[in-house]
Amino acid sequence: MIQNTGKLAGCTLFITGASRGIGKAIALKAARDGANIVIAAKTAEPHPKLPGTIFTAAQEVEAAGGKALPCVVDIRDEQQVGAAVQKAVDTFGGIDILVNNASAINLTGTLETPMKKVDLMLGINLRGTYLTSKLVIPYLLKSRSPHILNLSPPLNLNPIWFKNHTAYTMAKYGMSMCVLGMAEEFRGQIAVNALWPKTAIQTAAMDMLGGDGIGKQCRTVDIIADAAYLILSKPKDYTGHFLVDEDVLKSQGMQDFEPYAVQPGHPLLPDFFLDEAPEQLAEQMEQHGATPAFKPPPSSSATPPSAGPIESTFDVIRAVINEDVVKSTQGIYRFDLSGEHAGVWFLDLKSGSGTAGKGEPPVKADVVMTMNSSDFGKMFSGKLKPTLAFMSGKLRIKGDMTLAIKLEKLMGRMNKAKL
Repeated sequence: MIQNTGKLAGCTLFITGASRGIGKAIALKAARDGANIVIAAKTAEPHPKLPGTIFTAAQEVEAAGGKALPCVVDIRDEQQVGAAVQKAVDTFGGIDILVNNASAINLTGTLETPMKKVDLMLGINLRGTYLTSKLVIPYLLKSRSPHILNLSPPLNLNPIWFKNHTAYTMAKYGMSMCVLGMAEEFRGQIAVNALWPKTAIQTAAMDMLGGDGIGKQCRTVDIIADAAYLILSKPKDYTGHFLVDEDVLKSQGMQDFEPYAVQPGHPLLPDFFLDEAPEQLAEQMEQHGATPAFKPPPSSSATPPSAGPIESTFDVIRAVINEDVVKSTQGIYRFDLSGEHAGVWFLDLKSGSGTAGKGEPPVKADVVMTMNSSDFGKMFSGKLKPTLAFMSGKLRIKGDMTLAIKLEKLMGRMNKAKL
């Protein structure tokens, strides 16, 4: 862990999305130096599924040694951003650092992404980052240590990072393009950089995307906070860099990153957009035995020789589904399998006690999952998680993404049953 040096004492940081997760972690790290923190986020009332509000975050900042100014801000709203910026200046006398952390994510393909979601991602990630930067920059130009730090990835143009979620990639890369342009525009006046994690980080968003068990494959938000602290402590001529958290810490001589792991010793899930071959991510996790969802079903002499591996897998599925599973899932799956055991299979978890088998589902499926039959076998034998298969491009999902997460919960039930 990186020790505080006091370099941010008295500095004022304007942090978007600071009520929880990475934004709050950066706020608390700076607060330990005695910094002033403007918590610019939407959550003023407790959320039923997400932890924290701007006011609980403010209490934590004060307890850590900083001064806090909680502001209700939707960064898509120019008036709200402008009012928060003015309030920050009136309260603390200026703004020294802007951290553009607020972001929206929806990992679906072009045909499956509603325009409402496209507008949300572009509005928050791209427009919100640009707008907040535009309104804060006049005050940064008056600061002695001005910084803008965007939580966004390197501009990796490998098509694999576009094909499964074009809208999200465009929106996220919009934040990175702000860095590319503003770093050059304000070179010598403001340091403008980007920071991105090397591995998945345990946040509420990751928990929702990855489902049960994803946490042990992650690092904590502390690694991002430490890397951000080091970047924001540098002079303003340190600009135009697309930085990865682990590399920043290595540059300071750090070699042991286990203290940042949610579960030390467990294999970690690489994050999106980096140069590791994306198509190999799932294999990489398999080789390290990452979180098998359940044990493979034991072979049985009672299984007819003619029964294929997919049929055997569905025998296991049929053995564990019941009315409780149907009630908690409420979805119909269709599996379009290619390869050696090609075919169409279905899983109805919407009515009665549930049914599963070969062929078309009884009614239109809520989600269609397309993949190679060998990868389907790996997924249901615990060697390949659905989220990893999706991230590596081995699994295509059309329809309700939340049902893919619920499928992992079904695998957990199979594990508990020790099938």
